[in-house]
Amino acid sequence: MSIFFKGETRRLLLASSFLFASCLLQAQPIAIQLKPSETAPVINKHIYGHFAEHLGTCIYGGFYVGEKSTLVPHTAGVRNDVINALKKLKIPNLRWPGGCFADTYHWKDGVGPKEKRPTIVNQWWGGVTEDNSFGTHDFLNLCEAIGAEPYLAGNVGSGTVQELADWVQYVNFGGISPMSNWRKENGREKPWAVRYWGVGNEAWGCGGNMTPEYYANEYRKYATFMADWNNTNKIFRIASGANSGDLNWTEVLMKNIPLHMLEGIALHHYAVVNWDKKGSSLVFTEDDYAVNMRVTLKMEELIQQHSKIMDKYDPQKKIALVVDEWGAWYDPLPGTNPGFLQQQNTLRDAMVAGVTLNIFNNHADRVRMANLAQTINVLQAVILTDKEKILLTPTFHVMEMYNVHQDARLIPVQFNSPKFTRGTESLDAISVSASVDKNGKTHISVVNIDPTQKHSLQLEIGAGKKTVSGRILTSARLQDHNSFEQPEKIKPQLFKDARLNGNQLTVQVPPAAVLVLELQ
Repeated sequence: MSIFFKGETRRLLLASSFLFASCLLQAQPIAIQLKPSETAPVINKHIYGHFAEHLGTCIYGGFYVGEKSTLVPHTAGVRNDVINALKKLKIPNLRWPGGCFADTYHWKDGVGPKEKRPTIVNQWWGGVTEDNSFGTHDFLNLCEAIGAEPYLAGNVGSGTVQELADWVQYVNFGGISPMSNWRKENGREKPWAVRYWGVGNEAWGCGGNMTPEYYANEYRKYATFMADWNNTNKIFRIASGANSGDLNWTEVLMKNIPLHMLEGIALHHYAVVNWDKKGSSLVFTEDDYAVNMRVTLKMEELIQQHSKIMDKYDPQKKIALVVDEWGAWYDPLPGTNPGFLQQQNTLRDAMVAGVTLNIFNNHADRVRMANLAQTINVLQAVILTDKEKILLTPTFHVMEMYNVHQDARLIPVQFNSPKFTRGTESLDAISVSASVDKNGKTHISVVNIDPTQKHSLQLEIGAGKKTVSGRILTSARLQDHNSFEQPEKIKPQLFKDARLNGNQLTVQVPPAAVLVLELQ
């Protein structure tokens, strides 16, 4: 009996020692090295793009209220409050009209006198009838108003080569032709010079349920007739790429499409745990959150895997990986049309946005364009509207805080992250990316996904920095969100818990927080 107590005491002492050592280790600051390099890639601003599909109230009621609206101030039917918000976001590009909707959309139905336009039934999203009042002119003029480049998704699934070739001519050709003459008749003299074009969408699914071999041949045919009409703004053709981990799709496209016919290849990945039961956007546990973050962080692995295949055929990295649909996707809010994909946006979604953008930044050598799904009222929206009311979501604030990285040179970072553990999940708690802009300002983005544990960081930043400032986005609960009753419950605040001492920067990062620091 006495031997047992001695052994048990020894076991308890060892366990206590281990726990004490673990606490000491956790208390140690996380050492992060910044490694500036003139050969590091520039973070393309188009990584911060957005997506506007004819889905739910994204377009009608979101962007567009119509020229006759007296409830909401507008410019040519587009909400002024939306224009002002997106200008603040510095949105670099906007993808339209889909999504699945793109491969049922016939652009000629959406130009000319609005009273003469035919209606269309949106078979993908809610079965609603649309009147085509928001069309090519409305979208391209909207892009000009917010300072964004348009990204048009062409109809390959139910369209024709001629239809897409005509669209390119209509918006890009400044000379005399049937399509450019028609554009002028419809009130636009100067072409818009649209650079970014998607050749179909999700060809493996709603875009036609094609095999990669079949789609590669279709792509080659369509791309052949997408002429560069003005020879000054080379068309950037983006192939319909893989669904998440379908590496064979990328392999076949890279092998079968000549590189001179291809500027980008898409990738779609949503932070969805179970497609049959996606879970609530508002009611979830920390275990649910951990699983969701695991699927979010899978973006790192996917980019590495697809990039490795692309490197085999394109070692000079001329072809961009375009993640033109990403974000969190939950079950529709109760009481809403299930085909409208309307969900709330909580602090959890700020975590999703922050770590995903850090991943994109850190892979700027290959990822040169991305589009959050979607802009207004759908999925991980940055804006929610309700008649005359508008609010900015936590995801909006992350995108706005991060826009300092647009067209800045990546600073590679090196560190070992502590773990965030819940249930069966054990994930890196800390995510970091950094860049230096053309004015010499260094920006560091930090996300702590752990909702209960704060972390101390010690960054080696090099010489010459004299001041540090920052903003932080956080809240008391992961489920916290902005509502029309409390539209500013979550918004960026000044961050004051950073200390600069010579070449070292010490930062205390609270639980569940997104932080952007600026060093000068």
